[in-house]
Amino acid sequence: MLSWAITFLIIALVAAALGFGGLAGTAMSAAQIVFYVAIVLLVISLIGGFVRRGRVGPP
Repeated sequence: MLSWAITFLIIALVAAALGFGGLAGTAMSAAQIVFYVAIVLLVISLIGGFVRRGRVGPP
């Protein structure tokens, strides 16, 4: 339980440093880029899965 508390303390300190240090806007734009890249990779993975499933052949 102590390890979870220390982990959350470190996360809170990093979040405070980004929020109070003026880096919040930069962190937000980086998070948006990562989010959109993840969405694009998800769509590509779904399309690839459907295409691969169709090429297996009749059951």
